[in-house]
Amino acid sequence: MAIRASVQADTEDECVEGLARLVDAGFLPVMTPRYMSDGRWLARAVPSPAVARRPEPVEG
Repeated sequence: MAIRASVQADTEDECVEGLARLVDAGFLPVMTPRYMSDGRWLARAVPSPAVARRPEPVEG
């Protein structure tokens, strides 16, 4: 199952702002804002892959 978030807005500016908020929260855009045939704007994003981190050494 794929995880994705969608932004649905009445204007292009609102859609861009919503997508920017998702990007700020760590998501990657997979569909830039597009005008849909029913008069709304839609954009999609997915969670960014987890970055593997090495454990930090413990000083003792």
